[in-house]
Amino acid sequence: MANRQAKVLSAAQIKAVLARVATTRYPERDTVMLLLSCRAALRAAEIAGVEWSMVLTSEGEVGDVLVVEDRVAKRGGGGALPLAADLRAALVRLHALRQPEPGDHIVFSERGTRMTAGGVVQWFRRLYHSLGFIGASSHSGRRTFITNAARKISTVGGSIRDVQRLARHRSLSVTAGYIAVDADAQRRIVDLV
Repeated sequence: MANRQAKVLSAAQIKAVLARVATTRYPERDTVMLLLSCRAALRAAEIAGVEWSMVLTSEGEVGDVLVVEDRVAKRGGGGALPLAADLRAALVRLHALRQPEPGDHIVFSERGTRMTAGGVVQWFRRLYHSLGFIGASSHSGRRTFITNAARKISTVGGSIRDVQRLARHRSLSVTAGYIAVDADAQRRIVDLV
């Protein structure tokens, strides 16, 4: 992401995207795809690779944690991520609809088979283009999550290192590169210092 970073989505834009995916042919799947991006900070290849076993409890129900296994994560950088309430609810709905086996992929193609990473990238490209979001890509949700988490982490007693862990980055400098700057916040802080 050195040259051109993905656009950070506003709360209003995320709301608009959620409204759009609710009207698609596969609204439950599409909602999960969007939320895996902007609420769990998954990359396109991870969205394509995540399986039901990574979110299910030993009783076969959707749990509170997504365990991104090293085999589907970039450079083997998996980890356990707490599930946001809206993402968990969307997974519960999709699980009830599909009745999948634990080894099945969560995200499926039109043919009902596993969606590829390229297919996920194209899905996001078409979705954001249809809404007129210039500069948005499959990485926008991840960048949005990391930026928002960095801005709010101190309110819950955390630090930027917690954001690094949620992003599953090995280096804090990589995490810092994802965080969008806010000129308004810069103006407000100088009067507080």
